[in-house]
Amino acid sequence: MLATYLIGLREGLEATLVVSILVAFLVKSQRRDRLPHVWVGVAAAVALSVLFGWLIEFTSTSLLSDSGDRELFEAVTSVAAVVFVTWMIFWMRRAARTIAGELRGRLTDALAVGSVAVAGMAFLSVIREGLETALIFYSAAQGAAADSGPLLALAGGIVTAVAIGVGLYFSALKINLSKFFSWTGALLILVAAGILKYGVHDFQEADVLPGLHDLAFDISAVLDPSTWYAALLAGMFNVTPAPSVLETVAWVAFAVPVLVLFLRRPASPARPAPAGATGSTAGSGPLPASPRA
Repeated sequence: MLATYLIGLREGLEATLVVSILVAFLVKSQRRDRLPHVWVGVAAAVALSVLFGWLIEFTSTSLLSDSGDRELFEAVTSVAAVVFVTWMIFWMRRAARTIAGELRGRLTDALAVGSVAVAGMAFLSVIREGLETALIFYSAAQGAAADSGPLLALAGGIVTAVAIGVGLYFSALKINLSKFFSWTGALLILVAAGILKYGVHDFQEADVLPGLHDLAFDISAVLDPSTWYAALLAGMFNVTPAPSVLETVAWVAFAVPVLVLFLRRPASPARPAPAGATGSTAGSGPLPASPRA
């Protein structure tokens, strides 16, 4: 549940900041008449993301009756989720300084075309976060119990992200977004390592990879799976007391170099600037255009 909460918080805040930038730009540009079109695009993106998540789950549970096919499907989605979450983390660090300006430029072009273009621009700005969230959530929740806990945690993360975004928009909340995305990025790398480990396990169960029963170690006597801290490690980072050799190699081979690269690479320098500003000069405004340095 903590892993899916983190996913919802991180992806939800990115989407919320994007929407806030668009809304603030329209308000400051005296184009409030286009706000409904932005919300139509956002609503369409959310609906398609939910549909995509349902389609993944339906495919796994209903369309794939053979257990081997289901394991293979889950393994492929796990690898895809790892690719997306890794790309998303590094993309945010690289694009943080310029994303607000790019969004304003695209929205300016869309305003010149018409309402459909504005809705389409808002849709495209949010849909990437939504599809990523659906895919990563499905992969992260595969090993969870068959209940509504992970879904509620994801929803809680999204609600928290929206609340933070609203607080930033109305200047009721101040947060160092650079540190926030750095910390959550590091945690998500460990979550992604756990998803990759789970994917390798599925590949082994589908007989695509060997060594399912070749254990790297067994520390069940020390890390009792029934304890709360063992459940926390397993649920958050897929750290289990008796992993296979390939699972362990995959976890370490991904987590260590990617985490080192992420932590050594400095965040994009960015000065505080209002989301609704039409120029690059910082001033009083509702939302930072990019993470604060």
